[in-house]
Amino acid sequence: MVEITAKLKAAAGPAQERLVLPFALRQKSRLRARLASGEEVALMLPRGEVLRGGEHVRASDGRAIEVVAEEEDLLHVECSGPVELAKAAYHLGNRHVPVELGKGYLRLAPDHVLEEMLKRLGASVRPVRAPFEPEAGAYGGGHRHDEMGHGGKIHEFGSDSHAHPHPHRHE
Repeated sequence: MVEITAKLKAAAGPAQERLVLPFALRQKSRLRARLASGEEVALMLPRGEVLRGGEHVRASDGRAIEVVAEEEDLLHVECSGPVELAKAAYHLGNRHVPVELGKGYLRLAPDHVLEEMLKRLGASVRPVRAPFEPEAGAYGGGHRHDEMGHGGKIHEFGSDSHAHPHPHRHE
């Protein structure tokens, strides 16, 4: 089986193959997947790497493979103005929800609780089917699933997580 072990820094020409994946799978560092041709591949990337639509990866047989963000069901959020949109983004970010930011809109995975919260904030929310490219976070492009498997965090805060067992306590 062909292995994919690295992202290419820049596309060195057209890709010979395509790897079409939804965001949930583009976050995984270890994965068995199928190329658009049906060929099975093993994804074995360094931990914390998120594949983005349009990036190229290198297969163990030398082929360049284009990553394609698969269309998926999303919530498309629009607001009456930029301040209202910023408030909606703030409330989603406060819940560590992966959010795609666009010119005048936000997109997120379907969630009826978040949809109701956004509507209470005055946002217009409608379902769409589109590729999902959420922000990578303020601390880099890494990804880490939380203890409950939620996967809402797409950032890493560093490896010294036990240095301050109670970071909000001022003793």
